[in-house]
Amino acid sequence: MAEMNPPPRDHEASGAAPAASQPPVRHFRPAWAGRQAYAAIDLGTNNCRLLIARPSGENFTVIDAFSRVVRLGEGLATSGRLSDEAMDRALGALHVCADKLRRRNVHLARSVATEACRRAENGAEFIARVREETGIFLDVISAQEEARLAVLGCHILLEQGQGPAMIFDIGGGSTELVLIASGERVPRILDWQSVPWGVVSLTEHCGGALGEDAAAEVLAEHYAEMRRLVGESFAGFAERIEPWRAKGAHDELRLLGTSGTVTTLASLHLELPQYDRRAVDGLIMPVEAMRDVSRRLATMGLGERRQLPCIGRERADLVVAGCAILETILDLWPAERLGVADRGIREGILRSLMAAELRPAE
Repeated sequence: MAEMNPPPRDHEASGAAPAASQPPVRHFRPAWAGRQAYAAIDLGTNNCRLLIARPSGENFTVIDAFSRVVRLGEGLATSGRLSDEAMDRALGALHVCADKLRRRNVHLARSVATEACRRAENGAEFIARVREETGIFLDVISAQEEARLAVLGCHILLEQGQGPAMIFDIGGGSTELVLIASGERVPRILDWQSVPWGVVSLTEHCGGALGEDAAAEVLAEHYAEMRRLVGESFAGFAERIEPWRAKGAHDELRLLGTSGTVTTLASLHLELPQYDRRAVDGLIMPVEAMRDVSRRLATMGLGERRQLPCIGRERADLVVAGCAILETILDLWPAERLGVADRGIREGILRSLMAAELRPAE
């Protein structure tokens, strides 16, 4: 199925505030708009995700979804290329997505690829292969666009409060941090940072997951090294946001995370027997509880982590890197509570597509 190019951004899509001198624009909703299906595909370094939805008032109703761990970025840190096996896994998932797009008669879709395709020497070749074999046009977006879409998709879950707030997305190949202003329907981005550490890239850079026979002190050193690397990459951003962090000391610092890391750790905190999005999405939990779960996982062997509900074999070797990134973010923005979002880039894409369709012609 051919996809249209992404729509031009307006003030709602970009996060920039509209000019004060502009009169309010009235949007007239076409009678057919509520029946149309829209789709978003997010091909990340670790996962391939699809969401299909129809508009419902100011929100939307999901009519189909798909998610599969594909590990597209596996081995990328050492080779600089996407491996044949990784590309085949991703293509298998994208074939499923293409079939769902056809069966749901999707009106408009946008498909994006992130850090793995940005970084790989053969990323463009893979994008061309995807288009030829599935009909899906993958748009390799910048880190800034990735951060913008993640914020657009999940900011509604931020706690009410005054002062700036931090939203972060721990991915497979990168992590995005976004500082936003409060009190606006569409968040205004004050500052942002993307670093090349995600659960896959950090794990591989540090030699992979440690084996079952690793001693406690070796596990501790491994985790400390991950924390050090991530902390160094955050240093410039930490310096820039210090005035906002100091201001937040008088108000209340707010923090929201969207990623498999935070949803997995939240599931463990809740002691869920299996993952339940309804219990996790929108959860507000104490930061210290999240730190406790992180440190407990960092001291476990690989086999022990595999036995835990909501982790299993798919996440057991990567979750420690996620914990290291998360704890470093908690140091950077020392809020007392953490919001958890099982939504992000896909939802941001859908909101952008639907808003563009309702924008009156000039």
